[in-house]
Amino acid sequence: MNKVAIFVDSTADLGKEQYNKLDIHVVPLLVNIGGNAYKDGEEIDSTKLYQLVAEHGELPTTAAVPPYTFVEAFKPFIDNGYDIFYVGIGGKLSATLQSVVLAAQEFPEGRVFYSDSNNLSSGSGILALKAVKYRDEGKSAADIKALIDAHAPKVNSLFAIETLDYLHKGGRCSGTAKVLGKLFHIHPIIKVTDGKLIVYKKPRGRMSSALDELAGELKSHLPHVDSDHIMITHAGVEQANLDYLVKKVGALVNPNSVMITNAGAVISSHCGYGTIGVLYLKK
Repeated sequence: MNKVAIFVDSTADLGKEQYNKLDIHVVPLLVNIGGNAYKDGEEIDSTKLYQLVAEHGELPTTAAVPPYTFVEAFKPFIDNGYDIFYVGIGGKLSATLQSVVLAAQEFPEGRVFYSDSNNLSSGSGILALKAVKYRDEGKSAADIKALIDAHAPKVNSLFAIETLDYLHKGGRCSGTAKVLGKLFHIHPIIKVTDGKLIVYKKPRGRMSSALDELAGELKSHLPHVDSDHIMITHAGVEQANLDYLVKKVGALVNPNSVMITNAGAVISSHCGYGTIGVLYLKK
């Protein structure tokens, strides 16, 4: 049986330290702003992104990974006797998965396996962490695919949005909704449902009200939450808000299972400054 190389794209939002520690290989998506294209996680992060948005006064766009980039990334491992397993941003949210499908056709059958996370950010990151666990247990790439395919529908991902500005600039909410959102202090909860982003709830008041909703959703699924990893992923969130949510979540689950990560530039491009999410896998 061949050894297995685990691949993700940069939207998995696990961070360089985890990628290096766990031997996960990352292929970056692209962020376009100010006439330049930047590799997510390599040439740009959320901090630099927000600086460029302020500098250029425009919202960034993002681009999927083309098939040839995956071919180039996979080939050295295939040549050295590895099989590939990839999981990343969902197929309904990006064309990246389709690029993996096309790239797989450039290699002999049974060498490249992939799963559709139907998710994004550390929602797909959780699945990658599971894949690492199975790889380290000695499972084949085919076995890992079957297990991750079964896990994928059970990932729960919710994000609280601090400001509607990015959603408005990107055409994802109307000008009227933006004005009303500010007037009534609405911080929408965005949920990944069936591979798509939907507005799940519209709590009013302080950001803490939205954070209470995130913690409440987690609580509602106890004790049927996989305790290996509970993700809190954020982009430019105020430290007080991060601390508040970490405390709320830590009171519900083993604090040692909580992993705090920073959203990359691609996810930040769509959700904006001050976004924070709770993501976990249900048993």
